[in-house]
Amino acid sequence: MSFQSFQITALPRARFAPLFALTDAELAKRAIHRVTAEADHGYPCRISLEDARAGETLLLLNYQHLDIASPYAARHAIYLRETAPEARPAPGDIPPALSCRMLSLRGFDEAGMMQAAELAQGGDCGPRLTALLARPDIAFVDLHNAAPGCFAARAYPYEPTGH
Repeated sequence: MSFQSFQITALPRARFAPLFALTDAELAKRAIHRVTAEADHGYPCRISLEDARAGETLLLLNYQHLDIASPYAARHAIYLRETAPEARPAPGDIPPALSCRMLSLRGFDEAGMMQAAELAQGGDCGPRLTALLARPDIAFVDLHNAAPGCFAARAYPYEPTGH
């Protein structure tokens, strides 16, 4: 089948669920902070791909989002909402926490080498993601919030399986 679009993926809730049961002292030993959102914007959850609402509890931790033997291996701080459902965006959809931000789109090959990078306003990044992922040298695109530089999500080529 030919490449049709892109699929944005959230981080899996199961991978982080045990962290929410830890005490603040246990979290501190892992350099993780439990925080409360002070506003309805500014705390983008990487599980739900939505911003936390004021008063919601989140974990702020350092996450290695590009865990590959490459000069581009990378890690950065991310937020995770304690009560977040795992996002499952439809192919071609831009989730809420991405659509309202300026994003850095970083295209990588299978070996984890960056092949392209550009900026896009979140709500308008669909055509750029589609174009990047249509390139034969790009296996995935990491999306970062452009100003703070933190990892936001990953996009892969979407190839429909049915007719």
